Amino acid sequence: MAGKGLFGRVREALFPSRKAPVQSTTQAGQVRERKYGGNTAAMAAAYGVAPRTVLRWIDGSRHPVEHQERLQREAVDVQTTERGRERKAKQLAQRGTLSGIGARVGRAVTFEIRGSDAVRARDIHLDLSGEQAAALAIAQDDVEVRAVIGQALADYFNGGPYGGFSADDFDFDPGDFDLN
Repeated sequence: MAGKGLFGRVREALFPSRKAPVQSTTQAGQVRERKYGGNTAAMAAAYGVAPRTVLRWIDGSRHPVEHQERLQREAVDVQTTERGRERKAKQLAQRGTLSGIGARVGRAVTFEIRGSDAVRARDIHLDLSGEQAAALAIAQDDVEVRAVIGQALADYFNGGPYGGFSADDFDFDPGDFDLN
C-alpha cells in the first residue's frame, strides 16, 4: 500500500471491493465522471489545468505528474458513495463495543504521547468500537482519520494506569499504521 495516504488505506480496508484503479487514465476518467459529473472543464478548473490536459490524462497521452497524489486521493473517494459510507457506518455502529475492526499503530520512534517519545518500542493494537469504526467509514480526509485513531489511542491508554488522555495528546506516523 505504499504511496497511498492514510485516508486511502483506511477507505480501502473498510471497503475492500472499492479499491481505486491503479492506472492514472482510469482514475482521471472515474474522477471526472463521478465527482465532476462528466464535466471536463469543471475538473480542469479544480486542478488548475486546461481542459485539454484532463482529456490527455484520460486518453493516456499525458500523465498527471504534479497532480498524481490528489488524483489518487479523489479516485479512492469516488469509489464509494455517500449513501454507501453511511450504510457501512450504521452497520459498524450497531456492533457496539467491539466492531471486529482492529488497528495497529507503530510505536517505535514514531509514536508520541504529549510531546515525549514512547517509553518502549512496540506496536499498539487497538480494537475499535463500533462507533469508532463507523467514524472511519464516513471520514472525509486524513485529518478526520487521525482524530478517530487519536481517540482510540486515548481510550486505550485511559484504560491503563495513565488516564486523562485526549485524542489531541497523540500523534503517529501514518506510514506505520494499518487496519486489520
